[in-house]
Amino acid sequence: MKKMTLYTAIILGVGLSTACQAQNSSDSKTKKEKKMENSNKQQVTDLLKSIQTGASEPIAYINPEKYIQHNLGAADGLAGFGALLAQLPKNSAKVNTVRVFQDGEYVFSQTDYDFFGPKIGFDIFRYENGKIVEHWDNLQETPKEANPSGHTMIDGTTEVKDLDKTASNKELVKNFVTDILVNGKMEKLSGYFDGDNYIQHNPQIADQLSGLGKALEYLASIGVTMKYDTIHQVLGEGNFVLIVSEGTFGGKHTSFYDLFRVENGKIAEHWDVIEEIPAKENWKNSNGKFGF
Repeated sequence: MKKMTLYTAIILGVGLSTACQAQNSSDSKTKKEKKMENSNKQQVTDLLKSIQTGASEPIAYINPEKYIQHNLGAADGLAGFGALLAQLPKNSAKVNTVRVFQDGEYVFSQTDYDFFGPKIGFDIFRYENGKIVEHWDNLQETPKEANPSGHTMIDGTTEVKDLDKTASNKELVKNFVTDILVNGKMEKLSGYFDGDNYIQHNPQIADQLSGLGKALEYLASIGVTMKYDTIHQVLGEGNFVLIVSEGTFGGKHTSFYDLFRVENGKIAEHWDVIEEIPAKENWKNSNGKFGF
């Protein structure tokens, strides 16, 4: 497995009547599915917001008999979630969910938190029989300043479109991460981008592929390395794809969540959150950081 610099890591037939009935049924199903999608996404938004507001109603979206927790700082189940919230100083939490998506049984979101300090986070929730039964997240301290191009870790495009291209966009981004970040096949890099057009939200790096040279030189000079070993999950909705990976950063066991926006078959924009995985003896649950 090749070691990667941070530069590499971010480049990153029936009758008419029957047919009409089938079409109507399909349309009805599509509308129901869409309504459910919107409902689940709103539920997740409301649940996260309740960390700030203290509202009790959104807790009902969680299955009280089965809630598998992958945040290693919280104990398993609803009781673990409640115990974590109880540690928050009163009226200290702030929650602003900027993006929320759905891919089948999974809803995933990107949120600006003040939760034991300012943080940017990705959350993933899995639904089963209409209830949330599992949760993963990745959190990173919010930088005090914008990146060299003036972007924050959460600003930029939010519009979800190209729903018919979800599968192909997921495949594109998975191939990119596999080729470039896991296997280091840098000769394939340019094929994933539209020339120099690339918007970057990593707090240390400027826009455009050509603008990354200085970062490469600096990081190489101080020996900062990053290695992606395993892709654990690929989730997408339309033009947005989230990749969950495991590896090392500066020699430390690390979880990488990378969100990409795809435009016309090319990677156009990138957000990420990088979190060190604590030693197993410090875990509050035994579920692990991944376990998809």
